[in-house]
Amino acid sequence: MVKMRKTWLFLLLFGVASVPSQAQQRDFLGSSEVLLSGGGMNYLGDLNNQSALTIPRLAGGIGLRYRFDNRWAFRAEVNYGSVACEKDYIELRNLSFKSNIFELAALAEFNFAPYGPGATEKKWTPYIFGGLAMFHFNPKASYPIAEGGVQWAELQPLHTEGQGSSLYPDRRPYALTQLCFPFGVGVKFRLGKTFSFSAEYGFRMTWTDYLDDVSKTYVGSEVLLSNAEDGALASMLADRSGEVVEGYVNAPGIKRGDDSLDDWYAYFHITLGINLETMFGWMRSKRCRK
Repeated sequence: MVKMRKTWLFLLLFGVASVPSQAQQRDFLGSSEVLLSGGGMNYLGDLNNQSALTIPRLAGGIGLRYRFDNRWAFRAEVNYGSVACEKDYIELRNLSFKSNIFELAALAEFNFAPYGPGATEKKWTPYIFGGLAMFHFNPKASYPIAEGGVQWAELQPLHTEGQGSSLYPDRRPYALTQLCFPFGVGVKFRLGKTFSFSAEYGFRMTWTDYLDDVSKTYVGSEVLLSNAEDGALASMLADRSGEVVEGYVNAPGIKRGDDSLDDWYAYFHITLGINLETMFGWMRSKRCRK
């Protein structure tokens, strides 16, 4: 009984000590922002010759930024967008894909100028950022169906490069949820005490070469017919050169992609930041008056 009382007393004291003071709450709220962003994603990989100049597709996100001091800040964010390549830069290969991307990221920012609300601090600054993110993707390709319609197929289950086949033991089915390394540059501005505005461009360096489902060599229809969930569909989507030159088929071993480089994607966005003190400070003031 005495031990139980001591335990409850310890938990009570720990709970009281863990409650932030009003000053700590004010400092956290005043140094934090809710972030609302919108922009575009694009893709760098085997189907666009590693070009960063492809037309971006719409993307957006929400997040939270905490300013440690006038040089360093941390932010956590959730982003959603899509990447695609509708026209292969190698015309005869004739591959294409699209994929939605869901991303969770933890990032650190470094401001080149002292940035913040103080009298000696700047109202704008360029900055760099880097961190770690987890993302989910799922490449799909379209193919024609009856009466001029189009159907989309998920490519990963089709094992278009012989993943999981005993003839290619080094090719394992790739995971659709992976880690990446985000990094980039931006510029941010303070718009009074309540709002901030920033624009940034960042790359996502992934550790997969299958963002577009293209990496190594052709394996031939015999392997795909016996290995994939839908062998006929896998064979059709793995080698689409015959749609350009009738009857053309790539023999097993011919290069399909470039496995010396992993795929990347990039995210350009404009962000509005809203100070948490402005949003929630009134709740603390209301509690104090009671």
